[in-house]
Amino acid sequence: MATGETPFSMVYGSEAVLPVEIGQISSRVQYYQEGETMARAQELDLIEEKREQADVRMKAYRSRIMRAFNQKVKPRDFQIGDLVLRKVNPAGEVKKLEAKWEGPYKVIRRIGGNAWYLEDSKGKVLQRPWNTMHLKSYYP
Repeated sequence: MATGETPFSMVYGSEAVLPVEIGQISSRVQYYQEGETMARAQELDLIEEKREQADVRMKAYRSRIMRAFNQKVKPRDFQIGDLVLRKVNPAGEVKKLEAKWEGPYKVIRRIGGNAWYLEDSKGKVLQRPWNTMHLKSYYP
């Protein structure tokens, strides 16, 4: 797990004893003493610290994953009037030797953060906006 702890230990503060371990004498079962309520109370007192450590590990894990993902992201920002190419179709419909990009198209309007309206070279506006991830700059 990313936290380094099992869900059982996060809730109860100790590892679960499996039924297999009860049938066969393991060191955990052998040295367990029924009357040690102080030791169990101390384990429960430390469970909050264990949860905080797991939370720190989880945040570090998330930041490593986010950093790895963001390294692959290519920022693309267009200005009105820029020439762009757009993806032809989803990858499954494009044959091996066919062009994967078509255009150029002129960017005419932005919608929201990443959607753009385009117009072709004849001045006809495309009927729907296109997301930035399906566009790339065109250099004549």
